[in-house]
Amino acid sequence: MSQVFPFHGLRYDQTLVGAITEVIAPPYDIIDAAGQKQLHDQHPHNIIRMELGLDQPGDSATHNRYTRAAATLQSWITEGILKRDAQPTIYYHTIEYRPPYSAPDAPTKVLRGFLALVKLEALDSGHIYPHENTRAAAKTDRLNLIEACRANFSPIWSLYSDPQGIIIQLLETETNGKPACYDFQDEAGCRERLWTVTDNRVLKQITEAMQSKPLFIADGHHRYETALNYQKLRRQQASTPTGPQPYDSVLMLLAPLEDPGLTVLPTHRVTTTPLPPFEQIKQMLGDVFEFREFPFTPSSRHQICTQFLTSLRTEGTKAPVFGLARQGDPRYVTLTLKPSHRPSATASPRTKLDVSLLQQLIVTKLCRTQQEQEAILYTKDDLEALDWVYRGTGTGALLLNATKVSEVQAVAAAGERMPHKSTYFYPKPLTGLVINVMGGQ
Repeated sequence: MSQVFPFHGLRYDQTLVGAITEVIAPPYDIIDAAGQKQLHDQHPHNIIRMELGLDQPGDSATHNRYTRAAATLQSWITEGILKRDAQPTIYYHTIEYRPPYSAPDAPTKVLRGFLALVKLEALDSGHIYPHENTRAAAKTDRLNLIEACRANFSPIWSLYSDPQGIIIQLLETETNGKPACYDFQDEAGCRERLWTVTDNRVLKQITEAMQSKPLFIADGHHRYETALNYQKLRRQQASTPTGPQPYDSVLMLLAPLEDPGLTVLPTHRVTTTPLPPFEQIKQMLGDVFEFREFPFTPSSRHQICTQFLTSLRTEGTKAPVFGLARQGDPRYVTLTLKPSHRPSATASPRTKLDVSLLQQLIVTKLCRTQQEQEAILYTKDDLEALDWVYRGTGTGALLLNATKVSEVQAVAAAGERMPHKSTYFYPKPLTGLVINVMGGQ
């Protein structure tokens, strides 16, 4: 079902650029304007110059950040800044990290996956499943870039099922005792390691094992849909297709969805428009939810906050539970969905999600207009959400528990899409470790 290919990746020559940490970047969609400028200033060969170049005065249809990215790529290849690996390769990649917002003494986790090319399949093919809706503007930007450069700078992150862990075991065995090409700590404090795997026997075993597996896109929906759009464009331009083309596949990081090193973070909602008084909220939602209050004083706020968050997490393993804080209100509240209002066992996977229930049963009641809903802020940090409300940045915080990987899988396999801002997979793969340049085009 999934066709995975080793490839001749393009990698930085560290003897010319220095430390790899100076030239890589986070995924483009989490870089703000300040981060973009900082990466440009950090090193003359930082990948940002291709992945997210700066607009310049006087830019036109023929001279712009996309054409500059393409020219930069060609000159770096010519100068040897970027070198193509001589043999077809699969890249084993591990990321050791401490989950965000966890206690300082929390144990570290290790995400294990591999970088390879994956044959593009239509999203309704039953081979590759999306789980999120995409937005047009982001796809236009990425299409402009891939058209100009004919390259994938950052991998799409997808998950496959491998309960026995056979594929990672093959990679571990092959790389055990061998030095990694990269071994460094990134700016988020994660230990990043990458090995090249070129043994034909191992590559064949991996590609054969992957053939029976559907893929679930964890991160990079815009880039996947862009790769499909680019493929369609190139096919229209080609008069007669002659076998598989470089634009028929795309760069991915593939990780097992059973991997304990995978983290999904919740995305909490913070309202910025006026909310009804607490007693009124209780009347509005009391038929559907059980309320439990956690009153606090200025001196006990931190201690009560810990109790409240613990209750949200613990109770949330048994039933849909949400957290509420209102600006100027000295209490935290958990809202547990009453058994009579819980989705039936036959309800669609999307309907059963906490994030769907929050939207349908709480957000639409407290923020009745489209305008009020569009004014909502989002954060993955529960303490930040509560702090925004305490300081007056927001009028209320609506907290929820993280979506489980199995729930994402169920939604995707049912052909549904997750609601907006419902999953944040962590840790995201960096840009610039390995580049896929579509040669022979």
